[in-house]
Amino acid sequence: MVQICETERLLIRRLYLEDVPALTEVLSDPEVMKHSVRGVCDEVATREFIEWCMVCYDSYDLGPWALIDKESSVFIGFCGVSPEIVAGVEESNLGYRLATNFWNKGLASEAAKGILGYVFDKTQYQSIVAIIEPEHVASLKVAEKAGFSSFDTLEFHNRPVRLYRLTRQNWDALHNKAMHATSA
Repeated sequence: MVQICETERLLIRRLYLEDVPALTEVLSDPEVMKHSVRGVCDEVATREFIEWCMVCYDSYDLGPWALIDKESSVFIGFCGVSPEIVAGVEESNLGYRLATNFWNKGLASEAAKGILGYVFDKTQYQSIVAIIEPEHVASLKVAEKAGFSSFDTLEFHNRPVRLYRLTRQNWDALHNKAMHATSA
C-alpha cells in the first residue's frame, strides 16, 4: 500500500479496491453526502469512484486518498486533490469526506493541511481550489483552517458555491510565518 504522508493522528494512503466496503459505508450515509453533487453512493458507485481515483494517481500523481486513524487503524474517509472542471477550466480541487463518528474532532482540517503540505512540497501544482456550498458551514471552517480565505461565488453543477483558491505562494507565506512564530 502506497502511503502518501501522515499527520499527527492520520495515515494518508492511496485508495484500493479493497477499500470499497469501508468507503461505501461512509459514502452511503446521507448526512455525509448531503452536500455532494453525486449524492449517496452504493457499492457500485463507490467502486467506480475508487477506479477513477486510481486513474487520477496514474495521470496526475494526485487524487482522493484514504484516511486511516493511526490509533485504531480504522478507515475514516478520504481527503485529496483531484481534477475538476470549473467554469470550463481544469482545476486541482481539494475534497474530503469523513464518517460522521469522526466529525468535530479536527480530523478533516488535519487531513487537509497534511494533503496541502504534501501537494505544495512534492509537486509542481501552483494552486488548489476548494468548491464549497455556502451553507456547508463545517466544510467552510475546514477550508479556512487549512489556509483558504478569499473566494469567488459561482455556479457549479447548478448549485451556488464558493470557489476558494490557495496558491503555493500563499501557502508558503502562511507556513513561513507559522515557523517564525514557533521558533521565536
